[in-house]
Amino acid sequence: MGAVRAGEFRHIYDPSEAGQRWYINDHSLIRDGRGRWHLFGITHPEPADPFDETEFAHATADDPLGPWTKHPSVLEVDRERGERHLWAPFVVHAGDRYWMFYDGGGIDRTATGMGLATSTDLFHWRRHPGSPVFRDGYDARDPMVLRVGDEWVMYYCATGTPAGGNHVVAYRTSPDLVRWGERRIAYIDPATGTGAGNTESPFVVRHGDAWYLLIGPRPDYVGTEIFRSDNPFHFDTSNRVGHIRAHAAEVITHDGGLWVTHAGWGQGGVALAPLIFPD
Repeated sequence: MGAVRAGEFRHIYDPSEAGQRWYINDHSLIRDGRGRWHLFGITHPEPADPFDETEFAHATADDPLGPWTKHPSVLEVDRERGERHLWAPFVVHAGDRYWMFYDGGGIDRTATGMGLATSTDLFHWRRHPGSPVFRDGYDARDPMVLRVGDEWVMYYCATGTPAGGNHVVAYRTSPDLVRWGERRIAYIDPATGTGAGNTESPFVVRHGDAWYLLIGPRPDYVGTEIFRSDNPFHFDTSNRVGHIRAHAAEVITHDGGLWVTHAGWGQGGVALAPLIFPD
């Protein structure tokens, strides 16, 4: 079987302004009920300063390839709730609203708060009364949520124990996007540490009869590795099926196929490429 790969990346959105370069890091794309695309993401002036990332970028487009229109940022850090930064939004639609999960940090990096805000129009957001919906470490972050069977599943980056250890992709399940179960592990990486690691930006997608996990930076900042499994709750290094030059990769469905994004510090905004699977 051949490798999963990306086609040519095209830059689709740069949040920079006259006289000031800005970046987009971990981000989320979603299409609203009228077919318009919305992009939300970590943003900050260059150079990178992750612990000063305190707002989420917002832009819209009729087509994910652009052109994109920049809008005022949505959400700002709420220090009264214990938030210290805003990292890695992920948005899903369920019921009559949109649900945004994100890492709000906290004083204790072994007990990061996983925040939740909701919206009916994708422009105006309110934090859910139950936010944060759980806490985990070390710097547990980069949530990605999808429906598997009759439950919601949230994948996120963490470490073997809240104090550190192997970098892992953890997951929890929920019946309603508010009540989340105990932490379980979908992937254990050989690398160990506390903060930033190579299981960041986990994204799980189904293609054909298989599931694919994307994680990175692995091994470099602009590097995402892809693992295949028959089980959406278990991946390992023995079935690595691809490596693409992307950071904070997200996967969307567009024009009848799957596409993958690329962003990050010093990357000039967000880029998009077809995600190509072997025949």
